[in-house]
Amino acid sequence: MSRVTFNNSSRLFYQAVKKSVDDYFENNRLQKTGNWNLYVKAVILIPVALALYGFLVWGSYHWLTGVLLAALLGLSLVCIAFNIMHDACHGSYSRKKWVNELMGLSMNALGSNAFIWKIKHNIIHHTYTNIDGIDDDLANSSLLRMCNTQQWRPMHRFQFIYMYLLYAISTLAWMWGTDFAKYFSRKIHNTPIRKINLHQHIVFWTSKLLYMFVYVAVPVYFVGWQPWLIGFLVIHAVMGLALSIVFQLAHVVEKTTFEAIADKPKVIASEWAVHEVSTTANFAPENKLISWLVGGLNFQIEHHLFPQISHVHYPALSKIVRQQCELFDLPYNYYPTMHQAIYSHIRLMKQLGRPDAS
Repeated sequence: MSRVTFNNSSRLFYQAVKKSVDDYFENNRLQKTGNWNLYVKAVILIPVALALYGFLVWGSYHWLTGVLLAALLGLSLVCIAFNIMHDACHGSYSRKKWVNELMGLSMNALGSNAFIWKIKHNIIHHTYTNIDGIDDDLANSSLLRMCNTQQWRPMHRFQFIYMYLLYAISTLAWMWGTDFAKYFSRKIHNTPIRKINLHQHIVFWTSKLLYMFVYVAVPVYFVGWQPWLIGFLVIHAVMGLALSIVFQLAHVVEKTTFEAIADKPKVIASEWAVHEVSTTANFAPENKLISWLVGGLNFQIEHHLFPQISHVHYPALSKIVRQQCELFDLPYNYYPTMHQAIYSHIRLMKQLGRPDAS
């Protein structure tokens, strides 16, 4: 893999925005980690998911009700990922490390692996955002072309249509495909995983087996394999669509920029923080319901600049970051509504589906 570095010789923008953010927390006597607003989400979302699971497995209901409840379970699980797992894996859920580690295991309870996620997301994606050849979020196989440096194939003409199907099955492919591929190859895209210790090996296999027991064996035993299969696919379709759309709106839209590695070492002309701002976009910043459901991930610019600050603070920080972007004449990419961001993603995917897109 070619080495990529940033021109961090001065870091004027990051120093300025970090000072402003630090002053905000100091002046308001606030901790940068989660508070009661975050903990209330855990108190609501986890019991809701458990109750839905229990009723689907042991309750009595019409098949259509079962489908709707399975969709609601999928939504509650993805909200746990957005609101609890994400903060915890970034170390921003609590000031206590053990609490972050414990709540981060909600990723394993959802079927994936927190250890691999932290390398893939916290280290690679947050450092090399939208850099084709390194950022694993752009490496969704040859079925989708998400930037113009990726090879065009005739099927891409229709990617703006069939991408929804791929999004719908993405968590299935992730949990039962790419997780194992990364584990056995010791590599995330083009980045090697340096070491997996015995504890992580045990956690990986134990959580995968527990997931099979809880989400496959138990429901198949109590409701039968056909109802289970329908419900299981509905749950994952909702999870996959929600996860994919939210993360795509953050980076694969018309306003964001992309880079690519080559055979030689690459130096990004801007400092890291400027790169993060230009490759990231916010959406629906004034919509409190969306902000609550997606765990503040509609404030992706703030999240990428300060991933170790809990998402409950992002609405307040967005005013500070936007002001600093204006002072440094930097674009502050955002879409006022989620619909506008979705349309932008569709337009970009349609454009990238043309052979002349460059």
